[in-house]
Amino acid sequence: MQKVFLINLGCAKNLVDSEHILGLVREQGYATTDDPSDAEIAIVNTCAFIRPAVEESIDTILGLASLKQKGHLRLLVVAGCFVQRYGRKLRREIPEVDGWLGTGQIYRIREVLRAARDNSPIVLLDRPLFLADHRSPRVQTTPFYSAYLKIAEGCSHPCSFCTVPSLRGPFRSRTVDSLFIEAQNMVERGVREINLVAQDTSWYGHDLDPPCTLEDLLETLLTISGLKWLRILYAHPYHVTERLFGLIDSEEVLCPYLDVPIQHVNPDILRSMGRPLGSKSIPQLIGSMRKGSREIALRTTVMVGFPGETEEQFRELCDFIREARFDRLGVFPFSPEKGTPAARLRHGIPREVVESRIEEVMAIQAENSRKLNEQLVGKTVPVLVEGLHPETDLLLSGRTATMAPEVDGQVLINEGSAVVGEIVPVRITEAHTYDLVGSIQRGD
Repeated sequence: MQKVFLINLGCAKNLVDSEHILGLVREQGYATTDDPSDAEIAIVNTCAFIRPAVEESIDTILGLASLKQKGHLRLLVVAGCFVQRYGRKLRREIPEVDGWLGTGQIYRIREVLRAARDNSPIVLLDRPLFLADHRSPRVQTTPFYSAYLKIAEGCSHPCSFCTVPSLRGPFRSRTVDSLFIEAQNMVERGVREINLVAQDTSWYGHDLDPPCTLEDLLETLLTISGLKWLRILYAHPYHVTERLFGLIDSEEVLCPYLDVPIQHVNPDILRSMGRPLGSKSIPQLIGSMRKGSREIALRTTVMVGFPGETEEQFRELCDFIREARFDRLGVFPFSPEKGTPAARLRHGIPREVVESRIEEVMAIQAENSRKLNEQLVGKTVPVLVEGLHPETDLLLSGRTATMAPEVDGQVLINEGSAVVGEIVPVRITEAHTYDLVGSIQRGD
């Protein structure tokens, strides 16, 4: 039985694609391994959203190509956004690769492997329209207690800086029934936390016939017995609704958490970004999200150094971040991606200025995060136990419902015992910039 090694690059949405690829190869009788030196076949599922992601994809491909040259691997296949972005010329530029799959062709992985075995490398590339559903083979690679559920694929928003619509195709939602079946199967096999992902989860269902909404989907998923945490990631700020806030406020299973990338707060910059202004400003929206009795933890991302961003506009962004006090925040520099309208804009910002602005934003966020964490000291909160801390066997680690996997902080547990995947009450005793420390509180 031949062994396949797969490496995933990029976001959680890409990870779901990788899990489908693994499901397809296992269905064909291949075994899988986490060690490339133990594999005959390597598959790279790439990211190409921005230049650093492209560079990481190239480095990873070349690293595996060197293993192939040394005889450790027989076949190397590359899939995903990198292939979709650069197309057939890759076959000429990286001849070590035996097969290429665009984002809409991952379901044809068996075809590529068959052609590669016959020494007939192929490139499968077309407009991305494929949409996996509950019938698509999938191998969960996340811990048994936590999984991602991709509720839609693609994007139809006209953000001027973004390559996603060209890489992923138009926005297309899965049906409520399909998502319910997959989520129920997840819970039946032990998943306690489901994280909803899409390019814009808040736009879910508007393309279906008849149309439905994210809130409709949530109300259906909330009927699944045994589901403990349901979290919403990647929601566009202007598509979240009062109904959504009301659901989070009233449903304990819905994590009090929203990931709403705002990108900026200045109206002129947002217009240039192709981010349409809603009936409410960004500050008004954030205020609405925090009106409920159940405090919602907010995560966002902002972009600095967009062409034409003045010092005054940057100061406006900094002041808002101080005032809004986001629980989690990521900051990215503008990247002029070829083919996007923003790449043609003048008045670029010097790199050293952009780097300085990133440092300033992260310093503000670090102070916000530390103060918010300090408010939790003395409180007891539910924590999902993830296992021993990677740096010491003396600590357990876990996450609260306001911490998403991979991207947010951790709770370090220095007293008490629990099994992996269990949700336990933890009294917070220490607060650090991004992490918390606490002890498990068991009843008598």
